[in-house]
Amino acid sequence: MAKPTFLQCALCGNQQPYEPFVPAACKHCQSQWLEAHYDYEAFKREILRGIPNRPNNLWRYQDVLPLENPSALDLYPAGGTPLWLSARFAPNLGHGSVYIKDERYGPTSSFKDRQAAVAVAAMNENGIREAVIASTGNAAVAYAAACARAGIKLWVFMTSLVPQEKLREAALFGAEVIRVSGNYDQTKQIASQFAQRKNLLLDRGASSVPARESMKTIAYEIVEQMGWRAPDWYIQAVSGGLGPLGVYQGFKELFAMGLIDKIPKLAIIQADGCSPMVQAFKAGKDVAEPVIPDTRIIILSTGDPGKSYTYLWNLTQQYGGLMESVTDLEAYSAMRALAKSEGMAVEPATAVAFAGFEKLSKEGKIGADEKVVINCTGHTFPVEKHVLGDQWAVDVHLSKDQSPAPREGLQAALENLDEKTTTVLLIDDNDDDALLIRRLLEGRKNYRMYHAKDGWEGLATARQKLPDLIVSDLTMPGMDGFGLVEELKLDPRTKDIPVVVVSAKDITMEERGRLNGHIEALYQKGSLPTRKFVDQVIHVIEEKNESKSGVQ
Repeated sequence: MAKPTFLQCALCGNQQPYEPFVPAACKHCQSQWLEAHYDYEAFKREILRGIPNRPNNLWRYQDVLPLENPSALDLYPAGGTPLWLSARFAPNLGHGSVYIKDERYGPTSSFKDRQAAVAVAAMNENGIREAVIASTGNAAVAYAAACARAGIKLWVFMTSLVPQEKLREAALFGAEVIRVSGNYDQTKQIASQFAQRKNLLLDRGASSVPARESMKTIAYEIVEQMGWRAPDWYIQAVSGGLGPLGVYQGFKELFAMGLIDKIPKLAIIQADGCSPMVQAFKAGKDVAEPVIPDTRIIILSTGDPGKSYTYLWNLTQQYGGLMESVTDLEAYSAMRALAKSEGMAVEPATAVAFAGFEKLSKEGKIGADEKVVINCTGHTFPVEKHVLGDQWAVDVHLSKDQSPAPREGLQAALENLDEKTTTVLLIDDNDDDALLIRRLLEGRKNYRMYHAKDGWEGLATARQKLPDLIVSDLTMPGMDGFGLVEELKLDPRTKDIPVVVVSAKDITMEERGRLNGHIEALYQKGSLPTRKFVDQVIHVIEEKNESKSGVQ
């Protein structure tokens, strides 16, 4: 039997019985943060025995999950995910003890599978056959899959901003999908009103005991996988905050049982465009003010974290930690870096956590010798297009049907492929100017184009793509065009890539001297000589291609 022996208020310490699916609130002080307590002595004995005959998933820790009789249920599998030591991503930043908790190995590839597994098992145990959930994507898909197996009808409310593929995936599992033309906070309100009107169970996320308790199994797995040791840091990107709230309940239970000697410091990472927790943390406040989400990473678009932030704030004050935000661009950059260094495709929400680690590492806030665990959840599907753009592959058309191509057709296709793989990198913070230059070039030749919006992004793209030509602006935020050209020429990988500069400002003699010998040509945007510019670009590329092929 694993039913909680009692609930205890985290604020006043009052104890009261556990009632499944009754909105948790302290009967003494009305606090909504009640912690479930179990027979920890009995569970500790099982752990010391090696937890024999238990599955390698979250049900391994069923003694501390809120179910009356787990063994009597057909339990939905989740958890049991691997813990990888970062082989290249973290070492490239000077860290040798960074571990990746890879939650992509769940039934629907996110840590929300844990939440769905426990919540739906509790529904089954209590005879609930219909439920409602509001979600930014991953939880909806996880619940839809778990409810499908349990035979529970699920109503899913998602903002229409969620990628359509996730909406369709939830529908594929049989859920009734309701698209709401509004933000996530408004979607939650509509879902709540719908559940009340139809007298249905509404999954309440962080305030739901089964949902929150499910997440502590992440802590149990991490500690067991690390040889019953705790890391120095646990890092997670958050929207509403359910994940780390539950994880830290696990760390606290392990510490109270004497199975670990410390509780890790907590790093909470948010997207810049929706970072109410980070703003409050940096202002030294224990209550977060709601914000209007302005990020393309929709999964992290909870503008009003409510009490969850206060509970997370208390964790950082008690055990140490911090909160930081990163831009969407930094997240996408980390997403690419993780794929190329670790062979791991993750969604942007997870990339936010890795970008946050990179930022905190460079600022020296996480020591190089500290053991770090980063929560990794969600596959890139369906967001590759936001990272790779439209030109992520080159098409080779051999014939209209599937018959073998004639020799002449094959030769033409190969010549076409040679032409298509001529790449040009545009580096310009002005989208309109970049579009104009792109159209000028594509009007004459079928180039493969990449666009970077500042010098730092341009330098990273140049090193990654090794284009045939770089067309760059001079005046940009961060690293300007002068610094970019100097960095390109210092790097053996990029020093031979020709650069054409297109500037919006007048160039002084001193500035011309800085560029002299490093660029192929310089043009003024206001009086851009179209034909001369395009001819010059084509000439530079042809010369480079000739030198590649050995033609003198």
